[in-house]
Amino acid sequence: MPLLPFSSQLISDVGISFGDEGKGRLIPELVHELLRSSAPVSVVLKVNGGANSGHTAGGQKFNLLPCAVVTPEVQHLCVGAGVVADPRKFWWEGREKEHKGFSVFARLLIDERTMVSDLTHRLLDLAWEDYRVSILRAEPRGATGRGITPAYLEEAGQFQIYYADFLAGKDAFAQKLRSRADRAVRTIQHVCQISAETWSGFFDKLTAAELRAHGETLEAGIFQRDEFDFTQFRGSAAFTLNVDRLIDVYWEAGSRLVPHIGEVRELILREMRRGRTIVGEFGQAYWLDKRHGFSPNVTASHTYSPEFFESAGIPLQPIHTFGVAKAYDTKVGTHTFITQMEEGHPLTAKLKKLEFGSTTGRQRMVGWFDAVEKGDALRYGGFHDLMINKADALTHEGDWRGDLQICIGYEDASGRRYSHVPRNEALRKTLRPVYTRHSGWTEDISHVRSFAQLPAKARSYVAAMMRSIVDCAYQGETWPQKLPNLRYLGVGPEPSQIIKDVPPTSELVKLG
Repeated sequence: MPLLPFSSQLISDVGISFGDEGKGRLIPELVHELLRSSAPVSVVLKVNGGANSGHTAGGQKFNLLPCAVVTPEVQHLCVGAGVVADPRKFWWEGREKEHKGFSVFARLLIDERTMVSDLTHRLLDLAWEDYRVSILRAEPRGATGRGITPAYLEEAGQFQIYYADFLAGKDAFAQKLRSRADRAVRTIQHVCQISAETWSGFFDKLTAAELRAHGETLEAGIFQRDEFDFTQFRGSAAFTLNVDRLIDVYWEAGSRLVPHIGEVRELILREMRRGRTIVGEFGQAYWLDKRHGFSPNVTASHTYSPEFFESAGIPLQPIHTFGVAKAYDTKVGTHTFITQMEEGHPLTAKLKKLEFGSTTGRQRMVGWFDAVEKGDALRYGGFHDLMINKADALTHEGDWRGDLQICIGYEDASGRRYSHVPRNEALRKTLRPVYTRHSGWTEDISHVRSFAQLPAKARSYVAAMMRSIVDCAYQGETWPQKLPNLRYLGVGPEPSQIIKDVPPTSELVKLG
């Protein structure tokens, strides 16, 4: 048996940018790499977030379920205590994937302490966005409407409903959900101050969104249209809900999941004793962490490796962190985007054809590779290995033959150089990027499977990305002996389009 190729039985799959890095495709790679080792992957754990994070693996899109659904070798699909989850969404997504031939519910385990999200959170999500724009006259935050932030506010406010509540009687659950609905409606009417017309429109908006999202399942006859009809929860008067209907629908959905609710922490400890590997699948990315990112353009959960232990419910111990990025940067929303490409640049037009949010469908902004952000994720968050995706998208096309750029620092108006991301957002907004320039390549690299077969200019650019990350992380210091290695280089969207023989960083950086 080959030796364990990672430094721990625990592996975290995290983004080191602003999300959308392609974290989903890493899971099958890890599973297949470890399949014949002494420590195969037996558990993939969804660590944080909810149905707001979209992952793609094996050509399938996922929101709430771990994307290891596409890897039958993984015995357990787990959802941790750090997740907020709508029980109806488990049913919708799981039924769709089982219709396509994937095993879901036979492998699914939802932790008892996973928090229940529901319609009230989605209404609050829409209402707070309306409040931000209509009352505060601020830019829209770009909320997904999936209710994630309001659901986490219940945790902070100590009004949780746990999946364990589905193991008890309906009366106790009904009392909690009735109180939650009352708080939500009062907040929407009196704090968010939305109009009665807007209130009524929320239900139509949610219905339309789910009908669009589930067009494929409707065509296949898996569900009927009334399954996604949110108007059934609208009360007879403005700012009222049909609470009895709400309770019945959510109790029924949760009750179906009772066989799949249990102790994730015990399962993980058992699998570790058996010598198996556990992979933590994170949503969002380092710079969207609610504490380390820049509000309001953050998510409501913790998005980096330490949260693995809180969500899994196991003791702190060594974990192998796998950072995922793209060969350029993207952001969606109202983020400060220091390295954003000019709209008229020919590469901007090319990349924008590829870049849409997998959950919201929103057009992403595109920019040059920001090594400062990745260097900070390395310095303050730490990662052992890297996966960089979409290198193929940078290939010269048409008449464009310009240089590629990598941001290695920021400068303010006085010329002061910053090698780390300032934590002060007001300062960050005033900075401009400092770039190095690198020749591009014209050859199609999507068919290449060995690093040595890449064009020399492509090899040089990859090396420059790695060197810039390490330079920024350890600016003015001696590099540590152990450096993160680029384990996987994506050169196309298909699972097979990955280069796996990139030289160690200590050798690679000599090219850059």
